[in-house]
Amino acid sequence: MRDIAINLRAQSGQRDLIDQAASQLGRNRSDFMLEAACEKAQNVLLDQAFFTLDAKDFSNFSALCDAPLQGNAALDALLSSTSPWDTKTASKNSPPPRKALPKNPKQIKRTTSA
Repeated sequence: MRDIAINLRAQSGQRDLIDQAASQLGRNRSDFMLEAACEKAQNVLLDQAFFTLDAKDFSNFSALCDAPLQGNAALDALLSSTSPWDTKTASKNSPPPRKALPKNPKQIKRTTSA
């Protein structure tokens, strides 16, 4: 159970953005903000991690960092392939791009049944 209050001020646009994102996830504003803040805090702390190595381990670590990269055929193939969403260079076997949704929601045909 939460027992500490954290208060902050925000602009109305910021609050609306947070509320919209929280709603998309089915969460309330407090839960969403607390989770997002904790994720960010963990990332900041993990980025600042400090570790020590003895001389032998540091030498091994440095050698690994300085060594040339080894080839990776699977990665090379992936990076040289065409992205499915790149319609300019997509192959003939690629699915057609999606049609844009109408701007008026009333134009969307609903196919749900009761």
